[in-house]
Amino acid sequence: MSEPLVALRDVSLGYGRRVVLQNIDLVLEEGDFLGIVGPNGSGKSTLLKGMLGLIAPRRGEISCRGGRRAVRFGYVPQREMVDSVFPITALELVMMSRATLSGPLRSPGKAGRAKALEALGSVGLDDLAGRRFRDLSGGQQQRVLIARALALEPRVLLLDEPTNGMDLGSEHALMELVARLHQHERLTVVMVSHVLNVVVNYARSLVLIEPSAFLAGPIDQVLTVANLERVYGTGVSIGTVGGRRVVLPSQRSHTS
Repeated sequence: MSEPLVALRDVSLGYGRRVVLQNIDLVLEEGDFLGIVGPNGSGKSTLLKGMLGLIAPRRGEISCRGGRRAVRFGYVPQREMVDSVFPITALELVMMSRATLSGPLRSPGKAGRAKALEALGSVGLDDLAGRRFRDLSGGQQQRVLIARALALEPRVLLLDEPTNGMDLGSEHALMELVARLHQHERLTVVMVSHVLNVVVNYARSLVLIEPSAFLAGPIDQVLTVANLERVYGTGVSIGTVGGRRVVLPSQRSHTS
């Protein structure tokens, strides 16, 4: 049996003296599409930062196949975290990630520019390369951030709340883009979201997370009424509409 791409073994994560997550066991296999969902403040983004190596585990181990440098991550932060005040173009923003590969004080050069344009093309925005990032729509900005991650030529694409603030059409278009990158570009995808109904229609495996519960596995095993009611503390029902999974609050009461 091959070694997982990323593995967390008995991991605890937190900030300062505050422990956010404890006793986490999770494996990410190559080619997976992992959705991480749970209530606000449950530790979803903390788990993502641990996988990225942005915060060190307080206990346990986070390992990557062949070592951390052998698994390149493309990180797409929440759009609200990106400062859009500066008059930078979409292409310039994407090229910033190529600069990290070139090394300090070195220009990405023509090859880096070509890779950045290729990344913009892969998200359907090569015609907007010269447009200022701050002048783009929310959906276009999110695509530029995905292009910035893709320009690193990653093995794993990690997205933190990528559909925040989007209308239904933009949300669907973005998720179809992510699905295409997963299927046709063979990218392993990890996506954090508080929108359960978005994640469950694209992810192959699922993490349900809240401070006292951590459930992980194939989506058909994890996405159950009992598990959802445990994590969200309310009655739910699971159904299908037009061939898509739908999770809705139910009228029946739920006691923890």
